[in-house]
Amino acid sequence: MGTALDRNRSQRPLRTPSQPGDGPVYRRLAIAVGHVLRAVSKEVWDDAASLPPSGGMILVSNHVSYLDVLAVGRYIIWSGRWPRYLGKAELWSTPVVGWFARKCGQIPVQRNSAQARDSLAPAQAALERGECVGIYPEGGRTRDPDLWPQTARTGVARLALATGVPVIPTANWGTHAIMPGRKLSFPRLFPRKTVRVVMGEPVDLADLVGRTDVEAMRIATERIMDAVTTLVEQLRGEPRPEGIWDPRKSARVPRWTPR
Repeated sequence: MGTALDRNRSQRPLRTPSQPGDGPVYRRLAIAVGHVLRAVSKEVWDDAASLPPSGGMILVSNHVSYLDVLAVGRYIIWSGRWPRYLGKAELWSTPVVGWFARKCGQIPVQRNSAQARDSLAPAQAALERGECVGIYPEGGRTRDPDLWPQTARTGVARLALATGVPVIPTANWGTHAIMPGRKLSFPRLFPRKTVRVVMGEPVDLADLVGRTDVEAMRIATERIMDAVTTLVEQLRGEPRPEGIWDPRKSARVPRWTPR
């Protein structure tokens, strides 16, 4: 993993090569978001050395703010890939946001329903076409009082073991200072905040690929979330707490418990 934080790369003009998932609306949106994020934050990135330049891949990250998708997505785009995120289906019926989600090829998920599993079919198809699919394994913004990653769902593990594509962990920190909490509110723009994003090595799942049993899903999810949390530790400069927050119990539990 690249360790030197690049303070200037985000200032250069957007000239990423065409990739699966790229499109005129997506490109214009990326440029517009870049202008906004540079105005309201100081972006500090590593060199994204582990990012595959082509081919199907799964991007995973922690989730602390509504701003995460824009901050991490921008980092990935400037590194050469165009992510397609899985997002809650309600957004697709929201004016403006829904239009952009459709035009940019994002993937709707019917959360907390039998249809949630069905959303993995278009995600798997995108991976087989060589695209970058972004997933938040926690299923939403963390409810941990200290904003550490919480228990994860097994959808990302099912996709990874079914396709064998690399799972690339990332982490971000600082977006919550601009847009805190679990409800949409006016962002805190001043003083200007620092938003950091880093990337880790691909998660080693080679011994589990092709398996469909519950134990394999549990182990894969645990490895993925451990990789993400290790990056969060790096960004925060402190060790993770004992246990992991389980929002179903509103308490920390002694081990990773995928839902």
